[in-house]
Amino acid sequence: MARPVTLFTGQWADLPFEEICKKASRWGYDGLEIACWGDHLDVRKAASDKAYVDKKKAILKKYKLGCWALGAHLAGQCVGDSHDKRLDAFAPARHKGKPDDIRAWAVNEMKATAKAAQAMGCSVVTGFMGSSIWKAWYSFPPTTEEMIQKGFERVRELWTPILDEFDKCGVKFGLEVHPTEIAYDFYTTQRLFAVFNGRQALGLNFDPSHLVWQGIEPHLFIREFHDRIYHVHMKDVALTLDGRTGILGSHLPFGDLRRGWNFRSLGHGDVDFDAIVRELNAAGYQGPLSVEWEDNGMDREAGARESLEFVRSVNFAPSGVAFDKDMKAKK
Repeated sequence: MARPVTLFTGQWADLPFEEICKKASRWGYDGLEIACWGDHLDVRKAASDKAYVDKKKAILKKYKLGCWALGAHLAGQCVGDSHDKRLDAFAPARHKGKPDDIRAWAVNEMKATAKAAQAMGCSVVTGFMGSSIWKAWYSFPPTTEEMIQKGFERVRELWTPILDEFDKCGVKFGLEVHPTEIAYDFYTTQRLFAVFNGRQALGLNFDPSHLVWQGIEPHLFIREFHDRIYHVHMKDVALTLDGRTGILGSHLPFGDLRRGWNFRSLGHGDVDFDAIVRELNAAGYQGPLSVEWEDNGMDREAGARESLEFVRSVNFAPSGVAFDKDMKAKK
């Protein structure tokens, strides 16, 4: 199958860039989805310093790896979120406790990310957009339609100048539909696209794991938004609802076996990847299948190797011929 299998480096940002390149190459990955934090990519440098970009490309070439997308989840979250102190960890220390400074930094960071992607030869940036109304997902205290609409309009206001820069660079942004985002399920995704009037620069980084635990069928999500699937994360999740657990997590950390769901290494959860690949084939998606590995119950290097094998096994091509084409009886 022509679709490359890549590894998202966000969960490996504690390692130097060359080290994760070496590991991914040894495991057999075709490339990386490079996270824009840690040592992996400084977007400001990549946007303005050709020598910096050339060095990154040389490392990728050394290990025979491609790069089709950058991941900018942290800065993107800071653009649209209402501030709380957790965001301080995503922005430079000089902005700690300064909401306006954090947002201004994030907007400029995302504009630089578009330029960095162009310089790196990537067509997509994946990430988050943030949301000022995530806390209002449950309508108590009572939430008005006006509040919700203003929240969507606020995201449009903040992200329009960013997407203008993406258009200039010939790069698209793929939102990962996810809790805490302005679009976190089927209908909020519909509403987001409507608010942006179907703007083509804005699409999706499809990730089934965040849909399954909410009770959404991921393959139907692809069917509805097939023309907006700009990138794909391969990530699994397991529901363990036992009569005491629920889908809201109970304020228990990921990996705690008392939770009602946890992310799992590929093939160890409840995601129907066969149905997903069939929908991707029907949609004509030929971009990367990017392993976003998260499983607190498994060694990550073993999981990364195993996940690659799993994706290879389900990454099948559509049929080139109808099996019942010549079933007519001869005269």
